[in-house]
Amino acid sequence: MLNDLLSDIVKIDDILLIVRTRGAITEMRSNFLNIRQKENWITIGDNDGPCHMHVDANTVAKAQFVKEQKENRTSYSIRFFDKQGEKLMSAVFSKMYDDNMNIKPDRKKLYDDLFQKYDSKEIVTF
Repeated sequence: MLNDLLSDIVKIDDILLIVRTRGAITEMRSNFLNIRQKENWITIGDNDGPCHMHVDANTVAKAQFVKEQKENRTSYSIRFFDKQGEKLMSAVFSKMYDDNMNIKPDRKKLYDDLFQKYDSKEIVTF
């Protein structure tokens, strides 16, 4: 199911995939990324291209759909955690608001549709 969720995410334009460690942050746009799985490793992007990531499916225990209220907007993301509850990566829905800070209904629908596809559960376990 992890591969399915990641596949659905990378099909959506303007999702920012973020991997954060103590000393570095990697950000990668979802636009036109391919995805494939070989054994427990899921590769997002072109392995021979300038940017790609490998996700060990055995370490990802759950994904959480998050709506987080900020000062003047709500952010929408899906966060992936390991068995110890440490965040491994996030998929942040970007370009959700127009210039007047009004939510774009078509962008919100993409998030809502994905949430519904995974049984409207805030937390999806793998």
